Amino acid sequence: MARAPGLLAPLLGLGLGLGLGLGLGLGLGLGPPGPGAADCGSLGGAERLAFAPAAGVHRLAPRVRPPGPLSPLYGTVRRFLSAVQLNPFPAELVKTLLNEPSSVKVDEVVRYEAGYVVCAVIAGLYLLVVPIAGLCFCCCRCHRRCGGRVKTEHKAMACERGTLMAFLLLTTLLLLIGVVCAFVTNQHTHEQMGHGVEAVPEILLSLQGLVSNVPQELQAVAEQFSLPQKRVLEELDGVGMSIGSTIHTQLKSTMYEVLASVSSLGQALQVSMDHLQAMNTTLVELRKGQQDLEPAVYERRERLLTLLQEPSCQGCMEARSRAQALELGADFSQVSPVDDVLHRLKGVPEANFSSMVQEENSTFNALPLLAALQTANVVKELKKVVAQKPEGLRTLAEEFPGWEAASRWSRTLEEVEQSSRPYLKEVERYEKYRWIWGCVLCSAVLLVVVCNLLGLNLGVWGLSARKDPSRSEAKGEAGSRFLMMGVGFSFLFAAPLILLVFATFLVGGNVQTLVCQSWESKELYKFADTPGNLPPSMNLSQLLGLKKNISILLAYQQCREGAALWSVLQLNDSYDLEKHLNISQYTAKLQQELQNLKVDMKNLDLLSPAAHRDLEALQSSGLEKIHYSSFFVQIQKPVVNTNMEKLAQELEELARTQGGSVLGQQLQEEAQRLQNLYQEQVLPQQSLVAKLNLTVRALASSAPNLQMETSSVLDKVAYLKGELPTWTTSILRNESECFLIREMGYFSQYVAWVREEVTQHIATCQPLSGALDNGRVILCDMMADPWNAFWFCLAWCTFFLIPSIIFAVKTSKYLHPVWKRLSSTSSEETQLFHIPRVTSLKL
Repeated sequence: MARAPGLLAPLLGLGLGLGLGLGLGLGLGLGPPGPGAADCGSLGGAERLAFAPAAGVHRLAPRVRPPGPLSPLYGTVRRFLSAVQLNPFPAELVKTLLNEPSSVKVDEVVRYEAGYVVCAVIAGLYLLVVPIAGLCFCCCRCHRRCGGRVKTEHKAMACERGTLMAFLLLTTLLLLIGVVCAFVTNQHTHEQMGHGVEAVPEILLSLQGLVSNVPQELQAVAEQFSLPQKRVLEELDGVGMSIGSTIHTQLKSTMYEVLASVSSLGQALQVSMDHLQAMNTTLVELRKGQQDLEPAVYERRERLLTLLQEPSCQGCMEARSRAQALELGADFSQVSPVDDVLHRLKGVPEANFSSMVQEENSTFNALPLLAALQTANVVKELKKVVAQKPEGLRTLAEEFPGWEAASRWSRTLEEVEQSSRPYLKEVERYEKYRWIWGCVLCSAVLLVVVCNLLGLNLGVWGLSARKDPSRSEAKGEAGSRFLMMGVGFSFLFAAPLILLVFATFLVGGNVQTLVCQSWESKELYKFADTPGNLPPSMNLSQLLGLKKNISILLAYQQCREGAALWSVLQLNDSYDLEKHLNISQYTAKLQQELQNLKVDMKNLDLLSPAAHRDLEALQSSGLEKIHYSSFFVQIQKPVVNTNMEKLAQELEELARTQGGSVLGQQLQEEAQRLQNLYQEQVLPQQSLVAKLNLTVRALASSAPNLQMETSSVLDKVAYLKGELPTWTTSILRNESECFLIREMGYFSQYVAWVREEVTQHIATCQPLSGALDNGRVILCDMMADPWNAFWFCLAWCTFFLIPSIIFAVKTSKYLHPVWKRLSSTSSEETQLFHIPRVTSLKL
């Protein structure tokens, strides 16, 4: 969307310097905002909207086995199984097994299971040899041929005994570590099997609602279009006031300065008119006073000259010269008249500039409310447009294409889920039996460990108490018997141990090597994609409803990346999400209605007609053309050339010097008359001259600047009134575009959220890949790994029973009382490996 450049930049000041005489153009200091200064700072960006997730609760959370203390053990078991099974995935063998089970050749199975066959042979040998050895040992014990005591004590016996006890202790500790791990992994296997069995229906149910719930969720998404609608409708309520406030903000510096200039000029006009009228009035009074003063002065001069020229007047020479100069000085009849200027300014000021400026200021400050009133109808139409719903969103859920395999998909998954429940119960039941047998056999191994430890402890205790032969013999005999008990338990439980180990090993090992490894390496997907490998009843592509040109592996990869359903599954019709999310026609209507916003500022006159007439009259009055210099010439002259007060004082002194003569009395009378004339007529004239001086000087100094100010203000007002509609329209257009951008931000948020919600949560095939990944994690990481770790630990214990038996039997000999070398030749005492008669305990 194009944006008008520079519409929101602050307007520059007017630069109305009074007395500078600026003209139009740059001199006006007025102009539109500079280019490139446009922004939407007054409105700001769209706020974030909070949409409610529309995806159903059937979505599966990805399962991941967290790392734990058993992870190294799981890795060791996997490496062992990889060493046991070196053959690759048997695609041909599995294909034959699935399609023609009766034609499977045993030699092929044996060839593939060669590693397991070797392990089976080892287990068979163990199962054969250990019980037979146990029977032989039992027979020897019954005939007192095994487990006897050392005949004589010799130097190396202590070293042999210590070495055997150390090896037995080490073997016992290894058994203890193995049995503890076996207990832990047995319990962990039991728990994970329970969780895994519970997770199977959950996965199937989530897949069952993969497509069936999409229309409802799309409808829920479409209904949330009301969120941006509501927000836009709320902001439309204040758009007129906001636009008016912005126009007021952008123009107030210009308007306030122009109005201030008008107010200042109105005051200057009033002051000038006051000075001009005062000057004219004073001039008229001065001329009238001059007409009255001139004959009176002339009469006094003639009378004084007559008296002062009499021969009898003594010392009158100086006074006579002063009297001769007694005449008017300033002649105000010679100054230029101002009647013509007053005539042109008659009735000025007609307007009350202060009231006018206050009214214009109030009108301009009411601009936000004025804009709100003027845009009310357009806002009403905008609300009607916003209240509508785009056509694409109305059909977002309705036009979602039907899926011909959807019912079969749901039905198949429901049948699988229902049919799997009995098998899952059987799995739980057999798992419970396995767990019980595992606990029993682990307890048996633990019993062997306890017997070994007790035997060693009692034996060591007996050896440390050799100073007391009676006590040492009893402890040694007891320790030996506990070791023999451990040997007996080892022979007794060896067969069930090796059977349980091999059974769980055969199942868990094949699951890991045949299923888990090929699943993780995508071999299973490739096998399923190869035509002919699966029987027609197991056509996964058809069951899943995949497109013909998409393989299972490709579908899995695309679904894992978040592909939409219609890009992977075989839908009846194509579904274009972007077509439904295209709201350009909706926004175009909104933009078209926004262009109808208008703010009329015709009520803002800046100058009333009367004020305009006043300023034009002032401009053409010729106030600056008055000959103020002629005024200054006469003002500088005295009203009367002679100082009448001083002359009156001299006359009074002359009257006294004349004594009481008639001349003296006449001079005294003339002095009094002269004094009265001065007080009554000359002093008022001097006051008028001083007043005239002030008004003339004020007008002379202000008249030229006042004319320039008047011309400047008239030009500025004319220019501003001509440009104000253009500036207002530009600001209005920019504000409308900024408002549209802001409101489109809400709709853009909604469209982006719908696109993400639909493609990643609602109509995504990610649950397919998620279900497969979860299935692999459940089967391999959470069930197969603990299962295999259990038999590995149990096999560890089973095979360490052999050295435990050997070292226990050997060590038990050294825990019996040792015969000393004697001189007697009793046959019983000299028999080799004689088993003494036991009365207190039989082994």
